[in-house]
Amino acid sequence: MSLGYAEKLSYIEDVGKVGMSEIFEPLHVLQEKIERLAVMIRKSKHLVVFTGAGISTSCGIPDFRGPKGIWTLQREGKALPQASLPFHRAMPSMTHMALVELEKAGILQFVISQNIDGLHLRSGIPRDKLAELHGNSFMEICTSCGTEYLRDFEVETIGLKETSRRCSNVDCGAKLRDTVLDWEDALPPKEMNPAEKHCRMADVVLCLGTSLQITPACNLPLKSLRGGGKIIIVNLQETPKDKKASLVIHGFVDKVIAGVMDRLNVQIPPFVRIDLFQVILTHTLSSDKRFVNWILRVASVHGHKAPLPFIKHVEVSFLDGPNYKEAILHKQPFQLKRRTVKTKIFEVLLKLIFSDGCGCVFSQIKVPIDFKVSPDCTNYDKDAILQKLRDTATGDPCCGQHEVIDKKPISNPKSEATVYAIVTNVVQYNKTTPERNGTAMKILNGGLNGIGGLNGIQTSWKRSRSGKRKPRT
Repeated sequence: MSLGYAEKLSYIEDVGKVGMSEIFEPLHVLQEKIERLAVMIRKSKHLVVFTGAGISTSCGIPDFRGPKGIWTLQREGKALPQASLPFHRAMPSMTHMALVELEKAGILQFVISQNIDGLHLRSGIPRDKLAELHGNSFMEICTSCGTEYLRDFEVETIGLKETSRRCSNVDCGAKLRDTVLDWEDALPPKEMNPAEKHCRMADVVLCLGTSLQITPACNLPLKSLRGGGKIIIVNLQETPKDKKASLVIHGFVDKVIAGVMDRLNVQIPPFVRIDLFQVILTHTLSSDKRFVNWILRVASVHGHKAPLPFIKHVEVSFLDGPNYKEAILHKQPFQLKRRTVKTKIFEVLLKLIFSDGCGCVFSQIKVPIDFKVSPDCTNYDKDAILQKLRDTATGDPCCGQHEVIDKKPISNPKSEATVYAIVTNVVQYNKTTPERNGTAMKILNGGLNGIGGLNGIQTSWKRSRSGKRKPRT
């Protein structure tokens, strides 16, 4: 949950019960309950997980109703916490990544989330096994053709409003909308319908880090009871659904899930964040045809006016001689203009200085400058390249590794766009606490952050009762 999101919501007097005291069960009680939970998960045939803000607090993202929650502080007239890092740099928690591995193992069948931080999708939960009931701050959707766009920046609006971008499908071009609900917005059927379906099918619904106060979402786990399913609640505070649950665990979600994974003998995978950007080279001949006037741009893959949030500035130097003037590009769009001899082929060294929240300070990329734009379109196996990047980053846990994943000529103006994928964070986990590589450990322990994974990739997945969300009274 970003502080910006809380400020954008329409005012509502009753946000439910806030500031409830947290309960920490004795260690021996907690261990016994973790053992019981592991057994129930191992025996389950259709496990569904229902998540709330409590699974993201260890990522530095504040919750709503806890002792230091946004609405608790607002009601007490206290200042809201200051964000030490931008929302878009939050990394998935140990719990997020544990769920990814349980899904891959065929144990977890579906995830239902009330969170708008997008961390389930970034962590690797397949889109068709995820319902984001209240939307995703990093997702835009075309309501005309149904295409979804996952961004690396927080979408500027909430309330299902039109944004400044359009659908990139050639046959469409309709205006895009944000996906985050305001109080008066009904839950979208494409999220609610599969959530209800899987809750009815579930023999176990595991509720993690949620106060279960917002309707109609909080009633979804109850749908499993009619078919003989069981509800388990892991939360530091009491919830209105505790009496319906077969097991209630009061403890930190990460600690409980780490214990469960240990008992299931399932390893929690590392998280590798890969961001995308493109280098665009545009050139024209001078009037006497002796020189080339060229422009090099480091730009977002999300569109001409989209920001590059993970790059602070770019330092440009030339590898083939001292006669070319170096430059530092501070302002987006990052753009360098030069004039060189027509026949000259050389290399430019781009030093990308990363923004706060990235796992390293900078990375360097060599860009060949050749004014003979290649007419061929190389077929890059993007999935294979990205997997290789992840494997490399996992084996040698550091950031900055990069690969070209696409290259295409542009006829007007004469240009060539090269798309790069670059590793900007590597997060590894042990059995009790997440360990983050390099500066990321300090960053993510310090305060509010926000998302990883692939950005700007369309997900053409579609699925099409409603009910406005409101606090339970």
